[in-house]
Amino acid sequence: MANLTLNLSDDILQRAREAALREHTSVNALVRDYLTRYADAKSRRLEALKTLDELARRTHSSSVEKWSRDELHQR
Repeated sequence: MANLTLNLSDDILQRAREAALREHTSVNALVRDYLTRYADAKSRRLEALKTLDELARRTHSSSVEKWSRDELHQR
């Protein structure tokens, strides 16, 4: 496991310690959990964009003319 050094203001660190204490965990665990969720969400977004790009390449529909703003919002 790797070590990470962070520069935080004393106020942020104190609030993080208090939050960790309320949740019966550590600041380290909070940061690890946050970074895991952040990386997972980022991966899911990139995968979704890749899927949309693949779908767009397989779709044979396209517009010949440009649409106006009013036409795009017309109901």
